[in-house]
Amino acid sequence: MSKVFSQNFFEWFGLPLAFRVDTQMLSNAYREIQGQVHPDRHAQSGEAGKRVAMQFSTRANEAFDTLRNPLRRAIYLLELRGVDIGAESNTAMEPAFLFEQMEWREAVEDALTAKNVDELDRLLARLRADARLRYNKLGALIDTNADQAAVEAVRQLMFLEKVQSEIGDSLAALENA
Repeated sequence: MSKVFSQNFFEWFGLPLAFRVDTQMLSNAYREIQGQVHPDRHAQSGEAGKRVAMQFSTRANEAFDTLRNPLRRAIYLLELRGVDIGAESNTAMEPAFLFEQMEWREAVEDALTAKNVDELDRLLARLRADARLRYNKLGALIDTNADQAAVEAVRQLMFLEKVQSEIGDSLAALENA
């Protein structure tokens, strides 16, 4: 089992090293691995055996969560190639995207100020559609080793995910008010 810790997540689940993932295959492999390493299966193994089972189970959860989330999967693939996305230190973005960001923020702020749930729903739907297109582009960039363009796409998607989350939180707050 120690070999597992030296394998990347794709190898561990028997998946090709690519952005596009067969989610059914991923889920099946995850269930199979969890069936083998889940701590409940090792309850009679003594403290050391339980501890190892917990480590493997935790690693399986981390791997599964990473590969099923497209943004985390993209970041992981880039990290495997030695590419740092620089999310904390690199704030430069394409001017067109910065302008688009400002427009999104203003539209969200206007809808929030007006407490317009319908407009927030529309904005969220538009953001999700935009993100889907960007994920398709990101997949092509990663799978063709266009790493620097992929880094820019990841950073843009990080922003879109954040705004989507903020809109979702705002919708929940407005609906509960």
